[in-house]
Amino acid sequence: MQELKSLSDAILTGDAKTARDVTEKALAAGVDPLTLVNEYMIPAMTEVGRRYECNEYFVPELLISARAMKASLELIRPLLVASGREPAGRVAIGTVKGDLHDIGKNLVAAMLEGGGFEVIDLGVNVAPEQFVAAVREKKAQIVAMSALLTTTMPSMKSTIEALEAAGVRRQVKVLVGGAPITQRFADEIGADGYSENAPGAVTLARQALSLA
Repeated sequence: MQELKSLSDAILTGDAKTARDVTEKALAAGVDPLTLVNEYMIPAMTEVGRRYECNEYFVPELLISARAMKASLELIRPLLVASGREPAGRVAIGTVKGDLHDIGKNLVAAMLEGGGFEVIDLGVNVAPEQFVAAVREKKAQIVAMSALLTTTMPSMKSTIEALEAAGVRRQVKVLVGGAPITQRFADEIGADGYSENAPGAVTLARQALSLA
């Protein structure tokens, strides 16, 4: 449907107003909300991720595309919740304790939402206990941690240890990322996965829940 293709185009170009307008009209016309997500929004965000990895898009383009996607999702999310539709998975995401940087975390959160995940954004300076609470109370299936400072990297290990101490480590997959993080570090602290960028985090989350 040509009118709905303009939703994908709006997300690709970062046109939040058009994305919201097209979504509003489609929903009013009776289009299934999940159709909009699965056939137009997720493919658009997947293409955004591809362009980023090919150096056709950079962080600013990722951010405005994510903003356009969120404008559409704001209308769709309540309808999905009301209908009882389950998300692809629940992800508790946050920047670890001692670290106040949020651009990377926000970008990953937006990309995950665009990929059909329910995102529980815990914000910045998140203590290990807050991640544990998100698993227990919000039923998060994935814990995603971000760090931009080398001095806060140990907080990732502390969080994994807290999950183990609380007896919930086996219930979740732990994914880590951020400028100073490496695959080697992720392996050393016992994380289940590492991604160096936001599009990769979505792929990693799907693989962690065997959705890929």
